[in-house]
Amino acid sequence: MSTANTMRAISQDVLGGPEVLKEVEREIPKPGPSEVLVRVHAAGLNPTDWKHRAHGNFLKPPFVLGWDVSGVVEAVGLGVVIHEPGDEVFGMLPYPFGVGAHAEYVTAPARAFARKPAEVDHTQAGALPLAALTAWQALVDTADVRPGQRVLIHAAAGGVGHLAVQIAKARGAYVIGTASSGKHEFVRGLGADELIDYRETDFTEAVGDVDVVLDTVGGDYRSRSLRTLRPGGLLVTLLVSGTSELAEEAEGLGVRAVEMLVEADQTGMRAIAELVAEGKLRATVAEVFPLADAAKAHAAGDTGRTVGKLVLQVR
Repeated sequence: MSTANTMRAISQDVLGGPEVLKEVEREIPKPGPSEVLVRVHAAGLNPTDWKHRAHGNFLKPPFVLGWDVSGVVEAVGLGVVIHEPGDEVFGMLPYPFGVGAHAEYVTAPARAFARKPAEVDHTQAGALPLAALTAWQALVDTADVRPGQRVLIHAAAGGVGHLAVQIAKARGAYVIGTASSGKHEFVRGLGADELIDYRETDFTEAVGDVDVVLDTVGGDYRSRSLRTLRPGGLLVTLLVSGTSELAEEAEGLGVRAVEMLVEADQTGMRAIAELVAEGKLRATVAEVFPLADAAKAHAAGDTGRTVGKLVLQVR
């Protein structure tokens, strides 16, 4: 049970399955210069959470996972002028090393956060940051998607995918999504113009002349997707290898390919907040778990069958 100076958090000392996650008591952190302390109300989960839990990736245990935050500013550090105590905010902690959202309080750079749109509650806002920022930075900052362009989004019913469909539509694109047939109605409801059941159809034969591909799957999808692009088209993959092989293969085919990691970005969060306020962007929340049931949320995520987002209700 947390006291006035402590908080509950979900930590792990070793890598492994959901069972390595445990509730611990930690001292409430204090915001440093240019930082804010946020009382977390809701924190989304993303595939990168279960991948880090199992494999570590960029992090070494012990650590508290979570990058998505929606909550209320509790205190501000030296020099912070853009937020003040009582402000409702949402944002992504700096990826990957600023992790720690799956706790009752978190500190982060003030400019990692934007004002939470009044039109949605903390659960909805907490589902958005990492996945929506990923989609925004891929489609807008990187690909500069424009009206009438053909955009192929893989795993269009997933956390990033279902938000990417909405962002691409808000940019005026013609959106093609890959998803299993049972999810087609859901994705079509988000605005997708064309859907491909990847289990029944080879997407490289079903679609072509694409301007932009957003690859959230990796594996052979990266290389195969290059064949769907028009000359000069762009593949943005979220599965980074750190090598130049994909870019070189793309160049040989007369197209382009980049590997992208999401970054904390207040400008992007403000753009996302604007789309939310306009009713053009909404996260589908598949299930909500109390903080103490983080392991159950991870087990659900491990199945790979989630439509939309999983969220931890912290407060």
